[in-house]
Amino acid sequence: MIRSMTGYGIAESLYNTKKITVEIRTLNSKQLDLAVKLPNELRFAELDFRNRIGTKLLRGKVDVVISVTDTSADSVNQIDADAVASYLRQINGISEELGIAPSTDMAALLFRMPGIFNAPEQSYDEAFVAKTNETIDSVLDMVDRFRIQEGQTLKKDLLHRVELILGLLDQVEPFEKSRHDTIKQRLVKNLSELTTEGQYDENRFEAELIYYLEKLDITEEKVRLRQHCNYFNESCDEDQAGKKLGFISQEMGREINTLGSKANEVNIQKIVVKMKDELEKIKEQVLNIL
Repeated sequence: MIRSMTGYGIAESLYNTKKITVEIRTLNSKQLDLAVKLPNELRFAELDFRNRIGTKLLRGKVDVVISVTDTSADSVNQIDADAVASYLRQINGISEELGIAPSTDMAALLFRMPGIFNAPEQSYDEAFVAKTNETIDSVLDMVDRFRIQEGQTLKKDLLHRVELILGLLDQVEPFEKSRHDTIKQRLVKNLSELTTEGQYDENRFEAELIYYLEKLDITEEKVRLRQHCNYFNESCDEDQAGKKLGFISQEMGREINTLGSKANEVNIQKIVVKMKDELEKIKEQVLNIL
């Protein structure tokens, strides 16, 4: 089952008075490009988090944000009464010494001073890390479901475009039959213009005609292109098929290009242009597949 590299998930959990929030966003990338943002107090567990996320997501540009907030009223910033009293004494002393009238809103002045508020020190034990890992796993499951859903949408579009290429390939055959007569008439015309009184060795002409027809024959290209298309469709049901589908689409492109260069017929070349257009759309979508 193919997966898109685009995904999103967010989850919250509680551990005592602390709320843990984990948010993960993923986009397409050739390799795993993992960025993790978390509180400094949890840096000691970052490697564990990275390994857990990387093992699950494998590829893509992955942005992870882990935040922790405390729901307890006692955990909010505390006012340092000693610091406030010190500032107040200094302000009163300076005002009295310099004859400056005291502020009419002393509280607003004091609470703008640095060091008034103290944040309680946070500490996270192994049980807290385990709860964080549990939350990460929950978000990873969300991201995986998102990727599968997006992958099915991509698969439907890819199969449709491969079907269009096969349909265009079927349109080549009628023009291919008339192409032989066109090549023969062109050679006859050129030979008539180059030889005296339009006379030439018919046996040599037939040999040359066979040579050119074999050189311009596109049967093998059509067979290989059809095989690549069928193989592409089969591979869409495999896990982690992104790179493989990319390689197959490159082979499809080679056969389409060769078919176009050997076609020597305007209608076939128009069909080849349409094939190339569909193939480019396939290549763009394959870049989003895990």
